Amino acid sequence: MEKLVEGAVAEALRDGDDEAIYLYVAACTERMAPLFIGLRANVSGRESDLDFYAESVRDLWHADRPLADAAERVRLLERFPELQPDEEGITDVADTYAFFAVLSLRYALLAHGSGNADDAVSCGHAALTAMGMLDQNVAGAGLLAEEQRLQSLSLSSDAAGLWDASVTAGRERFRAVLGRLPRWACS
Repeated sequence: MEKLVEGAVAEALRDGDDEAIYLYVAACTERMAPLFIGLRANVSGRESDLDFYAESVRDLWHADRPLADAAERVRLLERFPELQPDEEGITDVADTYAFFAVLSLRYALLAHGSGNADDAVSCGHAALTAMGMLDQNVAGAGLLAEEQRLQSLSLSSDAAGLWDASVTAGRERFRAVLGRLPRWACS
């Protein structure tokens, strides 16, 4: 598989300021959000998790300041079923991509609370891993390359349109994952 978080991106995160880290993780989680929200929308008992996830992604876009309650949000997120150990591992398509969406949010919250570039790199790594897996299972998808491009864009001086591009990319990912689900699960 190709390199995950490109060296130039990781270096820019380590050399950049907190605001660059915050913008990077906000964009990464925005692109991953449909994979949690869409895949868990009809799961009974997950309504508060969906609200919490959506609120956290929204709040990450406040790139001018750290989240004051980031550590508490991480603690709450770590209670999600997606992050609980399972003897059998994750084998279901929907569970796999929901896991990566939750994992990316976990690292984003850690990075937003601390300004730690390594947590931001881990957030990007989770997104790239998921897109690499999806590319392997959807012919001609190109989602990994698009994620790498958008990660670089989020650190450029011209990040205008990043939110729109991230929302669009998130929808494309969700459609690709839906295409991998058994037909009965989509009805």
